[in-house]
Amino acid sequence: MTHTRDIIGRLQDLHERLRGYHPPAVIHPNPESLDLQPKTSFLGSLFGRGKAKEELTIPENLPKGLYMYGDVGCGKTMLMDLFYETLPSNIVSKSRIHFHNFMQDVHKRMHVVKMQYGNDFDALPLVAAAIAEKSSVLCFDEFQCTDVADAMILRRLLESLMSHGVVLITTSNRHPDDLYKNGIQRESFIPCINLLKTALDVINLNSPTDYRKIPRPPSGVYHHPLGQDADQHAQKWFEFLGDPKDPPHPETQEVWGRKIEVPLASGRAAQFSFQQLIGRATGAADYLELVRNYDAFIITDVPGMTLNQRDLARRFITFIDAVYESRAEMKSSLGEGEGSDLSDAMRMMMDDLGLSMQALKSTSIFSGDEERFAFARALSRLSEMGSKQWVERGLGVGLNAEQGKSEHDAWKKVRSHWSEDNM
Repeated sequence: MTHTRDIIGRLQDLHERLRGYHPPAVIHPNPESLDLQPKTSFLGSLFGRGKAKEELTIPENLPKGLYMYGDVGCGKTMLMDLFYETLPSNIVSKSRIHFHNFMQDVHKRMHVVKMQYGNDFDALPLVAAAIAEKSSVLCFDEFQCTDVADAMILRRLLESLMSHGVVLITTSNRHPDDLYKNGIQRESFIPCINLLKTALDVINLNSPTDYRKIPRPPSGVYHHPLGQDADQHAQKWFEFLGDPKDPPHPETQEVWGRKIEVPLASGRAAQFSFQQLIGRATGAADYLELVRNYDAFIITDVPGMTLNQRDLARRFITFIDAVYESRAEMKSSLGEGEGSDLSDAMRMMMDDLGLSMQALKSTSIFSGDEERFAFARALSRLSEMGSKQWVERGLGVGLNAEQGKSEHDAWKKVRSHWSEDNM
């Protein structure tokens, strides 16, 4: 209890500092004044080595941000959401976003700038200024680094944001020292780790209690029985969660010009077999689009999976995260074979670095460490999503009509934050 009070006290201290904080006006750099990235060292240029960059100055009055880390289910996201919702009224620009989603947006912005000024142009200062313009307080959920492309720019990006007066608050499963362990060129990521430890207050939220697993009245929604009754059980819940006026029928959704086949839909409910949803070459963008169009999912015939089915397990975990958060847009994982689907950006990165698939697999990203973190989180979230309260919150019902409406409205408000795709 003392530990919890200390954590809340540190959040309150930051809240008070923000109450008197007035961020400086963002000065956008002149593209003509920005140097081209040096060509002498590819890795050096991306990690900030080689030609010296202009020194960034962090404002003296910038409140020190927070880095909250802890195990699955310790309440990190809940604390940050409460903090975000209660920020002082003088903080007029703020953003709360999943870290993977944020980094995807950063890479998209940098690509647009490079298309305009050339591939050797240093796009990061322009991108950082544009983000700072819209967010004087920036809240990241689930900060982690498993992508070499993210590792290459993170220190300069975070330092540049703070130089514009942006206050950073983030949650993570790991202490900064444990980020990007065994990653490619990990020694070049150490300056980013040092920045996180010095520029932010690092708080350990670890608790022996996973609050998502506290027993709740069961609903049976996500834990249907095995055997011959499974199909009937799934059918019952599909009818309950669907719309009686909208008989089950196939539908098609579209994401980035690709079609997603939905075998059965009724109202805001959709039903798939595991093979139909996860067995196909689907990824986070597909799941995010489905979450935008449906509030309830029935998934049947879920098999047991081992590390030999790592690609399927990763996709399933990503889908669970998308449903739970209604805003996950994680990058697709690399599969087991040389023929696995890779993004063009990742293929170009591998070519530039002279890396093979085997070299990538030797890192912790593919050793099982990341899967263990993600799987523990998935089990915790499935446990919570199997509760009566979770289902009632989504349906807008509860112990009484007034309480149910209040729960539903609050849930929709939080979900609207989680659905933001860009800064």
